[in-house]
Amino acid sequence: MILIADCGSTKTDWREVNDGIAGKSYISSGLNPFFVTGEEIVSLLGRELPTLCHAGVSRIFFYGTGVSNAAKAEIVRRALTEFFGPEELVIGSDLLGAARSLCMNNPGIACIIGTGSNSCFYDGKDIVSNVPPLGYILGDEGGGAVIGRKLVSSVLKKQLPENIIEDFFRAYPFTPAEILENVYNMPYPNRFLGQFSRFIDDRTHIPELMSIITSSFDEFIMRNILSYPEARQYQVHFTGSIAYHFRPFLEELLLRHRLKPGLFTVSPIDNLVKFHIQNPHI
Repeated sequence: MILIADCGSTKTDWREVNDGIAGKSYISSGLNPFFVTGEEIVSLLGRELPTLCHAGVSRIFFYGTGVSNAAKAEIVRRALTEFFGPEELVIGSDLLGAARSLCMNNPGIACIIGTGSNSCFYDGKDIVSNVPPLGYILGDEGGGAVIGRKLVSSVLKKQLPENIIEDFFRAYPFTPAEILENVYNMPYPNRFLGQFSRFIDDRTHIPELMSIITSSFDEFIMRNILSYPEARQYQVHFTGSIAYHFRPFLEELLLRHRLKPGLFTVSPIDNLVKFHIQNPHI
């Protein structure tokens, strides 16, 4: 049995492949080694995927956030080896997984916009260039955490109409002090902020909220996609919940910048499975 995993900050999608045929799907929490230790990864998998512990997995292709750093990748490698006991384990970045799922064996610009954001130019085999995402404080333009941060900031500073602020606190019954506590003193502030992007998803008709979305996507295009000399030569593809749900607005901005919108998927996992079935010797 082969296991293919796409791991983000929030969740991990797992898919079995048996004799070239896609099998069962599983979901676990995110396994970003910047936020969890190796021991915590093993414990988490034991709670959430108990049936897969040493279940005869021959190969694992694990694409995850936070593993581009060799030391962090080693944390994940040791934890997965301890839990699954595979004969072979291949670890790649979530960006490589996105590029393979979106472009397959063709060149293109591959982008992730979910809780965070990232992008690269992929030549059909390898990632050739990558603008560093820098996380939700310094970068991650367009990502859910940044959109949520902008929304919450506008709510708490009362930069939005009063009725929108009232709707926000009805939808999310936090006090301002509780919001600040979650952002500055609790684990996973990016996940906490990312949840608020759903508030805009339900209210795209409100100009003040749509300006948060469009300005964030425009920043992503300007500071990331247009940094690649190949940007206008190839299609620009996207995966991730934010890109998928706000696709019409993102496509409009791409066309405005004379870019070619390509494939949009909510998650890389289905096409990653297709990629590995079509490329069994990678």
